[in-house]
Amino acid sequence: MTTRVLVVAHNHPDFHPGGTEIFAHDLFREYRARQDVEALFLAATNNLHRGQRPGTSFQSPGDAPDEVVMWCGHFDQFNLSQIDSYGVVPHLVSLLEDFRPDIVHIHHVLLIGVEFIALVRRILPSARIVMTLHDYYPICAHDGLMMRTKGKERCDRASPSRCSGCFPTIAADRFLLREKHIQTHLSQVHHFIAPSRFIKERFVNWGLPSESIEIVANGRPAVGPSPHRSVSSGGRSVFGYFGNLNPWKGIPVLLKAAQRLVAGGFDDFELRLHGGAPFQTREFVEEIDNLLAETEPQVVRLGPYRRDEVSNLMAAVDWVVVPSIWWENAPLVIQEAFIHRRPVIVSGIGGMAEAVRNGVDGLHVRPDDPVSLASAMRQAAETPGLWETLVAGINPPADISIVAERHLALYRSLLKGAEIIELKANAA
Repeated sequence: MTTRVLVVAHNHPDFHPGGTEIFAHDLFREYRARQDVEALFLAATNNLHRGQRPGTSFQSPGDAPDEVVMWCGHFDQFNLSQIDSYGVVPHLVSLLEDFRPDIVHIHHVLLIGVEFIALVRRILPSARIVMTLHDYYPICAHDGLMMRTKGKERCDRASPSRCSGCFPTIAADRFLLREKHIQTHLSQVHHFIAPSRFIKERFVNWGLPSESIEIVANGRPAVGPSPHRSVSSGGRSVFGYFGNLNPWKGIPVLLKAAQRLVAGGFDDFELRLHGGAPFQTREFVEEIDNLLAETEPQVVRLGPYRRDEVSNLMAAVDWVVVPSIWWENAPLVIQEAFIHRRPVIVSGIGGMAEAVRNGVDGLHVRPDDPVSLASAMRQAAETPGLWETLVAGINPPADISIVAERHLALYRSLLKGAEIIELKANAA
């Protein structure tokens, strides 16, 4: 029997190659390769990546007939609400009625709107809804960062009064209404998936039932590991950063750490920055440009990269650095580093601290601390045998096919439960 699965993300990786979009699309491609699954990928987008086309909300990202892009430019980000009830919503209804999925797996409600959950329940009452908790957007109105808007303080909880402190022009009662609005819609999800224990705990503390959340780590498509760099003399002193350049990913911290290394007399290292800086402020871009000018030639900026280039780029580095200052959940770059058997130097917070074992397959540093990061980078380059020990401790992430099977097992369980409920209802 064929299971129909609708995979929903807040963008397409061809437009915005973020971790959520990439993982959702990889999972969809794995479903598509199976004979007992019929899958459709629905990606929401807006004017940042695609202009509106007259006559329909739907577009195609390419030649794939089972991938659909939906223009959702009218979106209330504060309430995670889709406000285009005359444009987007009727087209969503048509899509649900035409494809009639058994499972709707939501990877994000950004752009498409949290009300989509209720729409699925109304149009397809027999379908089951699964949602992966990739970040903290439902909890935090500050772009889901759980960072205070003043300074760089990490926030460990949300409450109406605390959130109003971050946004003084928004009264606490509006944050209470926001919370109840989002929680009411999320209560209609049949089951949640959390890629880390950390994010599960955050959502349980916020109000989701613990028993409704299953922890399933993300996986990556199987690829052969890149060969390690040949070293004739000296240590393992080439570091790589992979990902977008933005303040929350800790790029200023990383560049300041490089500054400290050079100022301290250690200049026998190379830091290779892979990634662009899309949608960043002029002030941030200027800060990065100035820091880069002060750290040449040790720091090399290599710009954006494609997913199919990761293997070759990894071949040139010994270590991967993930210096994020916010509570990352499950960065795919850590899994990519482990696939290619590169130890990771990571901020010791959130899902990063969970994914990287300090002294086993990587090193932890204090977040937002250039001194701590510089010390770890020097330790990594100069300590004999450390790199080899950490490489030996790496456990590669699960293959995406195994992760997909865990998801499919959950789908089958939910659908079987729905059949039992329906049989009992009919018997009554």
